[in-house]
Amino acid sequence: MNHQKPVLAKSFRALRPIPEKASEVIAPPYDVLNSDEARTLVSDKPLSFLHVSKPEVDLPGGTPFDDPRVYDQGLKNLSKLINGNILIEEDDYSLYICEISTHGCKQTGVAFVASLEAYDLNLIKKHEYTTPKK
Repeated sequence: MNHQKPVLAKSFRALRPIPEKASEVIAPPYDVLNSDEARTLVSDKPLSFLHVSKPEVDLPGGTPFDDPRVYDQGLKNLSKLINGNILIEEDDYSLYICEISTHGCKQTGVAFVASLEAYDLNLIKKHEYTTPKK
């Protein structure tokens, strides 16, 4: 019987915006805006990452966020940023430290590739949905 724990985290090669376009790609977290707010924010920002993280902004108003067309649009928008060399893949594998500051509150996190087996075994803490539906 195998008693080895699965690998919890691995490094990866992240996608990031090229420096000269970073200010046009940067976007607020997807869960702080509802679809209408996001649609307004991106109306004159074709490179905003919100086109990827909230792709319903590019579909008719009222399209449910879980409609299959939303996922298709998100893939299309991400592919456009990659194929246009706006997002490039890092050369080296890394773990990434992320920090967000809002209204004087700083949050720090780590981005990495996580093991699905470790998640299923409850070795990785699951995020609880704590914000109101937007």
